Parts: sequence; structure tokens; C-alpha cells
Amino acid sequence: MRDSFFERVAERQERLNTPLCVGLDPRPAWFTPEDHATGNPWLAWGRRLLDAVAEYACCVKPNIAFYEAGGLEALDALRQTIAHAHALGLPVLLDAKRGDIGSTADAYARACYEWLDADAVTLSPYLGEDAVRPFLQDPRRAVFVLCHTSNPAARDVQTLPVYGRPLYEHVARTATAWSDRVGLVVGATYPDAVARVRALAPDAWLLLPGVGAQGGDPVATLHAARQRAIVPVSRAIAAAEDPLNAARTLRDTLRNAQATADTTPPPPAWRDLALALHRIGAIQFGEFTLASGKQSPIYIDLRLMASHPDVLARAAYCYAEHLRTLVYDRIAGIPYAGLPIGTAVALTVNAPFIYPRKEAKTYGRARTIEGAYNAGERVVVVEDLATTGGSALKGVHTLREAGLVVEDVVVLIDRESGARENLAAQGVRLHATMRLRDLLRVLHEAQALDAEMYAAVLRYLES
Repeated sequence: MRDSFFERVAERQERLNTPLCVGLDPRPAWFTPEDHATGNPWLAWGRRLLDAVAEYACCVKPNIAFYEAGGLEALDALRQTIAHAHALGLPVLLDAKRGDIGSTADAYARACYEWLDADAVTLSPYLGEDAVRPFLQDPRRAVFVLCHTSNPAARDVQTLPVYGRPLYEHVARTATAWSDRVGLVVGATYPDAVARVRALAPDAWLLLPGVGAQGGDPVATLHAARQRAIVPVSRAIAAAEDPLNAARTLRDTLRNAQATADTTPPPPAWRDLALALHRIGAIQFGEFTLASGKQSPIYIDLRLMASHPDVLARAAYCYAEHLRTLVYDRIAGIPYAGLPIGTAVALTVNAPFIYPRKEAKTYGRARTIEGAYNAGERVVVVEDLATTGGSALKGVHTLREAGLVVEDVVVLIDRESGARENLAAQGVRLHATMRLRDLLRVLHEAQALDAEMYAAVLRYLES
């Protein structure tokens, strides 16, 4: 059994130092008299192009639409061209953009894999996991799901807001959870989208069309993608007077861009959220008295996120990143700030939500915990921020008294004022998306916090 598609691509990228994928989009106008003289110009053209560019490519991407338009002769040429690519050691990614369910999806998968013998295929995620699963039965094969495409009209649907985030961001998170053999298609014409997808799917392979004829910036694209990136180029190579030289030049451009990207540290995934919190007034500077009684030059009011659903949704995804590594049956929010946050997090990860009351009811069933639960279940506590950990520990105590197992507290911001140590003493681990000093650094670098106040808050933290 040959290695998987991603393993073969990774091996060629490392050995040849190239993220370039050569696209095969044949046009009869490109065929030479010599191609026609062979009896099947589609096959002759493909073999000639592959022979010229093989040493500069990590894989090739034939577009089935152009072969289908050429009829049976062209489709037979596609099958033989894929075989020729394999003979040259090139993995083959079939650009088919299939998307259907049931027996139709099974038939599409058989056509792509059994008859054509492609190693990977592009798919539409619109019908959900049902449309993708038939293409993942063979561990040698992979798929690339359309996430944020390179065309201008991609904004019509792919950036529509869903729970405060553009739709393509939900696709990035959802599709990559189906399998580690799911990659994402993100247009190089939208480097900001590439960066967002990379933050949401840090380990996914990205197919980045749009460099070349569509004008995508290879440097910006690879800096945003950073790793596990495949850059397909079709017309700029196939239609060039000298395809070999065009492939070599593009390989060198991409290689240099990749080298600089590898030496540039990535921005923190939560940087945008930190700036958004400052924008909505959830982070303020001055003289404040905290719930613990301590004086502070900074006040953080994350309750304001409830009035800004886009910010609350981004925060919920940050919490969800921690929850992916934890084992739990339910999520518990700590009143009051933890209630809207916990609800948003529960909706994001599709988990049951409960919360311990600050005071037990004096009527009805006199409940101390609202929501359905069973003794012995594992619960993760969600709170807005941690200072000394006192409010979280009070909630943990109430939950434990009811027979629930609580070993983890997740917060957005750790104020670094003893909460981690206090929680640990009670057998509870603290997980924080950002430390207060990291948040301050982001605001200072963005010129949202002047040097004098920045220094004052840092002195407060170190006192």
C-alpha cells in the first residue's frame, strides 16, 4: 500500500523544497501539432507538461471539468495522465468539487478513486459530513473541502455571519473535525481569510488557489498559511511559452516566501479578541476596586460581551479550544458573568449547560444547581476571568456537594493574582486563553495602551 496523500506531498515538499502544485486545465488551443499527431492530443499535452514540471511540484491538480468538456477521448486521457503522474512520483489531487449524499456520493467516490485513481479530491461541504464520508473510506486518500474560495463572489455566501462568525470559519472548524485527512480550500486572493482559517485549523493542510492568473500574493498567502500549504498554479505554467521555466520561477518565489514565513513567529490566535474587548469597553484603565477588595489600575468587564454577539461568539470559540482537550459531560457557568458566556460556549460545543446558584432557592425544590445532571458526571466550570479564584472555588464546592466531578476551570483571562495556585490546592486545573500581561502586550503593540499606563499595570502585576 502506497503512503497517504498527505504523507507523499509532505515528503516531496521536504525533499524538493516546493509547495507548488501544477494545475492541469487543458485547452485545445494549447495543443501543438506534435500533440495532435499522437492521435490523442489531450494525453500528449498532459504527459509533456508533467515531464517538464515534475521536479518542481509537490503534486499535480487536474481539473476534471476541462476533460469532461473534451468528451470520451479527453476523459480517457485524464485517466492515463494520472497514471503518468504516478509513474513520475507525483501525487494527484483531482479538482472535481463534488458534493452529494448516499449512493450518488458513493458513485462519485468510486469514479474518482477506482476508475481515475486520484489520490485526493476537492469537495463541497454544503451537504455536510454525509457528502464527504464516502471519500474517506480509503486511508490512502484525502479530500479538500471548499472553505473560502478565491473568486470575488465568494463573499455572497461564504462570509455570511453565523453566530457572530463568517460561515467559512464554521466550515474550517467543522470539516477538519470529520477527519485528519480533510484539508481546506482557501483562496490566496484573501490572505486575511487564510490567516483566520489557519488560526482555527492549525494542523490542517490548506490548498491555496489564486496565485498566478488571479493575482494572489504568494508571500502574503504563505505568511498567513505558514505550514502544510499547497499552492496550485495552472494557467501561469500551462499556458507559458516555456512551462519548465515558469514552474521553476514560481517554485523559487514560493520557496523564498515559505522560508521567511517559517522564521516569523505567528500572531496569537486570540489577538483579534483582545482588541475587540478593548473596542467594546470591556477593558478599561484607571483606579478600580475589584470584587476581592484589591485596588487595580485595570478593570475588565466581560459581561459587556453579552451586548456584542460577534465578540461573544469569538470568545466562545476560544473557550472551545480548551474544551477540545478535556473530558466532560456538562459545562457549568458561574453567576453572573459566566452565565451568558457559558451558554454561548455550550451552544458552540453542543454540550449540556448547568449552573450553581449563588443562593439556594427558598421555594419550589430549593435547588442549588439549575439544569439537568446526574451525580458522578464530569463538569467543566466556565468563568469570565480568574483573579484569586474565589468565585470559581465557591461554584466548584456547590457542584461537588451534588456529587459532580469537577477538576477543570476554563477562563478567558487569568489576572495572575493567585487563582491558579488556589485552584490547584483544591485539585482544580486552571485553563486560560490569555494571561493579563499577554493581553496588555497586544494592546500596547496595537497602540491602544500608552507606554506610561502599560508600565503602571505591569508594576501592579509584579507587586
